[in-house]
Amino acid sequence: MKRKPNIAVVGATGLVGSTFLEVLEQRDFPIGTLYAMASAKSAGKKITYRGSEVTVEELNERSFDKDIDIALFSAGGALSTRYAPVAAAAGCIVVDNSSAWRMDPDVPLVVPEVNPHAVKKAVRGIIANPNCSTIQAVLPLKVLHDAYRIRRIVYSTYQSVSGAGIKGLRDLEQGLAGNDLCEAFPHPIAGNCIPHIDAFLENGYTKEEMKMIGETKKILEDDSIRITATTVRVPVQAAHSESINIEFENPFDLDEAKALLAAAPGIEVIDDPQKNCYPLARDAAGTDSVYVGRIRRDDSLASGLNFWCVADNIRKGAATNSVQIAELLIK
Repeated sequence: MKRKPNIAVVGATGLVGSTFLEVLEQRDFPIGTLYAMASAKSAGKKITYRGSEVTVEELNERSFDKDIDIALFSAGGALSTRYAPVAAAAGCIVVDNSSAWRMDPDVPLVVPEVNPHAVKKAVRGIIANPNCSTIQAVLPLKVLHDAYRIRRIVYSTYQSVSGAGIKGLRDLEQGLAGNDLCEAFPHPIAGNCIPHIDAFLENGYTKEEMKMIGETKKILEDDSIRITATTVRVPVQAAHSESINIEFENPFDLDEAKALLAAAPGIEVIDDPQKNCYPLARDAAGTDSVYVGRIRRDDSLASGLNFWCVADNIRKGAATNSVQIAELLIK
């Protein structure tokens, strides 16, 4: 693409949408014209990008009649289902942050450090951004799968309230102030851990848990991996933490596994437990890396590994990964 691409941010006034704008500016993404879109109630608001004001437009059927090259969507599944095909039909490539398109076989599910080649498969003009909890997991998993072949994964997640957007943050803030709100969660979150993210399904799992299972297989391009998950909401503002247990098909050397993780793009290894050094949500918040630590053998298995994984769910888990996909597109 010789000229600077025209970019639309859909859901520009939301938590992820506003972070799209921050990340685009911080990464010096080349933009010809920026369009900000949101619901009717946000239309007319002003946002600031690179020191200039941009007026938020109402998202509608005519929004993509303009010459827009890439649209970053974070407006929820219903709006993505309705408007992503409209944008794609107008010649725009959509990078969608909702769950609407992730498991569609004709829509690539992309983490640039893991499967950048998949962007070429966007035959429908739509690329899906994975679930935040999946994104941070598959960076280290890809490295280890390539080296030793993963047979089974057990996920246990500790997910921050920002994963539920502004309402989630408000529930925690008000709960810590002594006013238990339940706008985002079925129970008060302050002083609590809630083993319930998204709706429960007939199999006893939640949608969030099944997202991690299905998306991991799709991104790693291996349906043979056996995966189970338990996802938990915890009273943390930002950054998701995950305990990941793996069973390999092949033997592995622990020092080699650590070295492979340390050398992988997008990963920072923090693993000196004798000095109390391991990834923490407070340190990961506001950053774009995936942090890995507590790397150790699972002695209950012939070839098993445990590690702890932390990343900012709004940045690498949503906005930054989407912008990285857009960077692949303009290359």
